[in-house]
Amino acid sequence: MTVKGPGRAVKAALLMAAVALPASLLTTPTTATAAGTLSMLGADVSTAQRALDLGAKYYDASGTAKDPLDILKGLGVNYVRLRVWNNPCSYTQRDSNKAKVLAYAKQVKAKGLKLLVDFHYSDTWADPGKQYKPAAWSGHNINQLQTDVYNYTYDVCNSLKSQGTTPDSVQIGNEINVGMLWDEGKVVNNDFTNLSLLLKSGYNATKACNSGTKVIIHTANSDSDAHARWFYDGIKAKGVSWDITGLSYYCPWHGTLANMGSVVSDMKSRYGKDVVIAETAYPFTSANADSTGNSITSGCSGYALSWQGQAANFTAVQNTARNAGAIGVFYWEPTWYAVPGNGWDPADINNSGNGWDNMAIFNWTGQVNPNIKWTP
Repeated sequence: MTVKGPGRAVKAALLMAAVALPASLLTTPTTATAAGTLSMLGADVSTAQRALDLGAKYYDASGTAKDPLDILKGLGVNYVRLRVWNNPCSYTQRDSNKAKVLAYAKQVKAKGLKLLVDFHYSDTWADPGKQYKPAAWSGHNINQLQTDVYNYTYDVCNSLKSQGTTPDSVQIGNEINVGMLWDEGKVVNNDFTNLSLLLKSGYNATKACNSGTKVIIHTANSDSDAHARWFYDGIKAKGVSWDITGLSYYCPWHGTLANMGSVVSDMKSRYGKDVVIAETAYPFTSANADSTGNSITSGCSGYALSWQGQAANFTAVQNTARNAGAIGVFYWEPTWYAVPGNGWDPADINNSGNGWDNMAIFNWTGQVNPNIKWTP
């Protein structure tokens, strides 16, 4: 997710705008490939486990209370994404840590859903505007960080494998537009050396754990083909391997659907790898359910801020991605409606509120949007 608090969208935009792009990358994207099938019909439900622990209820379109995973599966979801923070326990609450991911992975797999683990390599949110090292790695140099990334990635993956919930795919970093594990892993002056070393460590650890697990490298660069080429050309030139190119797309931040489709098409053609929209979402209202301001307060042309508009936008994102040759689309935090105690700030999760309550596909009493569907 690009923004986890007020003002971060501006920071992310400035970071992307500051990237120096070689003129050779500013070329016209290739033509979109023929429509295929979306095989990764995903939902990031990283906050759902805590919501349930706090007593949240989820209701299907008929008003029947159900497990949110069952509701989502009934709407077409076949893939669940869970983020993992290294040690959020260094804050006041245990959220999105290894133990929580292991526990929820059992429920995900028991329901016949596939699992994507999103490594932030941080104790808190990582996105284009911030990539904070975990506190335990704070004084480590690039050599130590390579070992840290390998050992941590392998440990989480192998722990999941050992309990019979091997991840089907993993993300090595979250929205790493200009690197991760700053400052050591930040891309400065177009130098991808350090970042490439960290990405190779994550890739190698994943494959050592399970060779069939797909590695996704994820940026929020659906806004610009030039930005996307700059990043993925940069890591490719350093010999980084990956299986799937992941992009975030939120139309208020990343532009038109047509532009996103062009970027997806070019990424698939240029690198010969599958592409997924790893995050997307759309508001069903501009209103706010709690004391924390909404991360996104406006919509996009042609899509009302309503149940119908939210569903229509999500359908359009899926159609555009599919027609451009993508293999998957993930809705980010569709279950994160406003539940007291399930805030966005891990340092004050009980009181910080939720900036995503208008973006979930469940309203403020847990009723699902009856129009939403995930479609192959």
